[in-house]
Amino acid sequence: MNYYGTQVTALIEELKRLPGIGPKSAQRLAFHIISMPQEHVDHLAHTLVEAREKIRYCKYCCTITDSEVCPICSSQKRDHSTIMVVEHTQDLAAYEKTGQYNGVYHVLQGTLVPSLGKGPDQIRFKELMDRIEHADQDRPVKEIILATNSSLDGEATAMYITKVLKPTGIKITRIASGVPIGGELEYIDEVTLSRALDRRIEL
Repeated sequence: MNYYGTQVTALIEELKRLPGIGPKSAQRLAFHIISMPQEHVDHLAHTLVEAREKIRYCKYCCTITDSEVCPICSSQKRDHSTIMVVEHTQDLAAYEKTGQYNGVYHVLQGTLVPSLGKGPDQIRFKELMDRIEHADQDRPVKEIILATNSSLDGEATAMYITKVLKPTGIKITRIASGVPIGGELEYIDEVTLSRALDRRIEL
């Protein structure tokens, strides 16, 4: 039954489409938005539209950014010879919060999912290979840190990357077991992530 009228119901339905937002949360958010001052609603709507229009993938690491090259890849203070491979931009952000890593990243924007036939062409693996192949001769890639999640798909992805990159002679390491099996990096505390990074093993 439509309790609130067409517009309010439509707003609730749209908010329910967001990940992690159930019917009750969507209803609370809808009523909060409705009660906001008009200028705040206008600013929120404008920010959403601008973000969707201007956000792109960094030309090097494939993270989400609003410029051609993200701040990390453009920084001369970072160690560009070490690349940490993560699944999503949220994982990159999780490691940045530790303050323990000074290399750069490569964001796959997903994982291999063998059971569903999702292969290397469906993630940003080709971009990683191109990046390694065309690295500056003065700053060659010396280490790849595989920091995919400890899930079946994350492990399958790490194993595939290891198999492909082994012949290159580049040092390949995997984050240690400080990250629990089935754990998502974005939800893990900074201390655990720091220990996993410090105790990484060579593959």
